[in-house]
Amino acid sequence: MPEEPAKENPVHGFGGARMPRRDVLRAAGTGVLGLGLGGAALTGAATPGGGSPSPQGTPVPTPEGLGTVQQAPHLPAGFTSTFTSRFVEARGLRQHVVVGGDGPPLLLVHGWPETWYAWRLVMPRLARNFTVLAVDQRGIGLSDKPEDGYDTRTLAGDLVALMDSFGHRRFAVVGHDTGMPIGYALATDHPDRVDRLAVAEAFLPAVTPSPPMVSTAQVNDRLWHIPFNRLTAVNEELVRGREDVYFGWQFNAKAERKLPDYAVRYYVQLLSSRRDALRGSFGWYRALDTTIGQNEQRKKRLLSMPVLAIGGAKSLGESVGSTMKLVAHDVQPEVLPGSGHWVAEEAPAELLAVLTAFLAPYRTRGRGAESPSTTPTGR
Repeated sequence: MPEEPAKENPVHGFGGARMPRRDVLRAAGTGVLGLGLGGAALTGAATPGGGSPSPQGTPVPTPEGLGTVQQAPHLPAGFTSTFTSRFVEARGLRQHVVVGGDGPPLLLVHGWPETWYAWRLVMPRLARNFTVLAVDQRGIGLSDKPEDGYDTRTLAGDLVALMDSFGHRRFAVVGHDTGMPIGYALATDHPDRVDRLAVAEAFLPAVTPSPPMVSTAQVNDRLWHIPFNRLTAVNEELVRGREDVYFGWQFNAKAERKLPDYAVRYYVQLLSSRRDALRGSFGWYRALDTTIGQNEQRKKRLLSMPVLAIGGAKSLGESVGSTMKLVAHDVQPEVLPGSGHWVAEEAPAELLAVLTAFLAPYRTRGRGAESPSTTPTGR
């Protein structure tokens, strides 16, 4: 992880050297796609004047300010020359996604309490071989924060609608933390859409054996937020105004290689920037009863696609692989040495190494397939 990245040049991006501009929306461009449940609309950060109209004719605004690529701190060199913030409206939900690169589509699903920004250190390298889409989950970052819809079936449906809007019928998925059970739901509920699944650093409700309520202090430090986040209201009252204390503690307690202060401050700023941000961040946990019921059914059907299961050596380690072997036929376990929970930020080089090897067959097949049309098409 660089100690002090180069400053951004407004013309050439970070570091002063212009990177080749790729057509990051080959399959969609900007505009409206009539897709399934009412269609979808996309806008890009580079689009002036408020973005494209939705299927109902209402303009979809362009992402601006805190939470976008343009306002993210300490990005790797050249990041803003490759990646763009976009809004996508589909199934009545507006999602924020950061898109860039060229090649087969690769969907990155962050964990709690992060956003797309968690992937920033691995995105440039992945973009050399893939069209990378790093999404803000429902309730997180710049994506909409409705009152409900945080069970993993609905969250997986959000991501299918997102990928439909870009014209990506089949894609690979990488999910970390809460992104792991969301990725599992996506692969189980929509097996025809997911070519390969990589997951990291989480448990699967109703699949992973639960630890006892009273356990070691180390286990308690890592897991007590789960029952706390499930509370219906009091957690918001306790955390509001103290976001730096609560979330700062979470990042520190789960890290072996501490995250830089600017990154933690950025996440905290996003979580305290609007009143519904806390509610949205707790949504996944409050829907656990529903997700548990869904996983009771899902685990009866083992995944057939290849699965990469990643643990940090100083966190969940081999348990991620053990969990995924309960629900999938073809599991490759990997443990990243020296890493705690935040693998994409603590061990980006090690994560890239295992992802690159795991995704190589998918990349080769995708490169050999016919390229998607550059013109938006309805489905």
